[in-house]
Amino acid sequence: MRGVSMPTHQYARFAESYLQPRIVDQDEPSAAPDINILALTTRAYTRVVLRLRAQVESEARYMARLAAAETSPSRPATRNSHRQPVRSRASSRAPSPASSYSHSYSHGAGSHGVRRQVSPSEMVTFRSPLVRLHRAPLLRVFVPSPEGEWLSDQSVMECETELKRAGVMKLLRVGDVVWDIAVGDEGNAGRMIWDGSYLVDLDYKFSRMGELPPYFHNLAFSPSYFHRVLRTGVSGSGGGNPIVYVDLSPWGEELAANLQLLQDRARTETAHGALHNVVRWVHRTSFTIRPPSQLPHSHIHTRLHALRLPIPNVEGFFIDPGWYGTIIVEAEGTNEGLADLQERCGPGAFPPRAEALSSKIRGEKEKTNKRVFRILREKSRPGEIWIRPVSEKERVV
Repeated sequence: MRGVSMPTHQYARFAESYLQPRIVDQDEPSAAPDINILALTTRAYTRVVLRLRAQVESEARYMARLAAAETSPSRPATRNSHRQPVRSRASSRAPSPASSYSHSYSHGAGSHGVRRQVSPSEMVTFRSPLVRLHRAPLLRVFVPSPEGEWLSDQSVMECETELKRAGVMKLLRVGDVVWDIAVGDEGNAGRMIWDGSYLVDLDYKFSRMGELPPYFHNLAFSPSYFHRVLRTGVSGSGGGNPIVYVDLSPWGEELAANLQLLQDRARTETAHGALHNVVRWVHRTSFTIRPPSQLPHSHIHTRLHALRLPIPNVEGFFIDPGWYGTIIVEAEGTNEGLADLQERCGPGAFPPRAEALSSKIRGEKEKTNKRVFRILREKSRPGEIWIRPVSEKERVV
């Protein structure tokens, strides 16, 4: 309860007070904050967040099984002439005022007290301000950092030790965000990513706020997985569009077949804040990520676990269903933009281009940067994700 009710900025204030040198006075008690209490608070908060994640995911799996059984053509009838319908016995326990299931269940009662069966689609799923389904959890540790916002290797190791003390190491997943709340709440200060074995820092090559490191596979997470967990800056200047790392080469031939040069109208903001309509040329193409074929309805349990599409050329990782649908790639309508897009599609998708030896050497060094894109949030919607290539000239570090 202390972790939920205590303002986050107070942790940084207590950490700063703890790190300040103090003169020991035998007559007066020390005014330093109790660091152990703050550490215990963050450990409890992290355990509760992971417990809530397990609960919301368990309910989502249960609802998916109910929906699959409801749409199955081999679903048995609920009643017949040989069996009487089973009536549920009224519970002696009063329903919780916060229980959405009990409210939706009782609303169907008529004047005679007959309750109708609530379909899975009508049930309101579990909600919590601390956890959202298909979103990264923001776990907390409290480790005062003498180096300030940029944590040293020793401080990062101490953050990992705090996770061990909380007893949650076996519950962590790749992509979980851990926040050293003692550092402060400015931007993404103190935020790290769990890579399966260690805590790693954010990447700052293309964003001053920090983004997911390039060796994480963004297709394994939903497009909005880190939304508001990793801050992306002001949305009006384009900084609000997050960086993602996607390898387009497995879909290179499809991208080459759909490539078009089009005119596009966009609204741009000047340095003085005025908005103008601008007509520009863009190279636009697309490819489709199709979900795997479904198994027969009779194998509902197997079907729910087998519908996983592996990421091409990446062993052990699967594409998140949030990417299923059409992925639209929009590049600059210049010759440089076209050449960059062709290189991202991989060898064989387009005819080879004549280039100098220096360009080939530079291309090998920038091979990782060919996977860098920004998600265009203002254009994207479920089933249609828009991305834009990020060039080397946009690099900030």
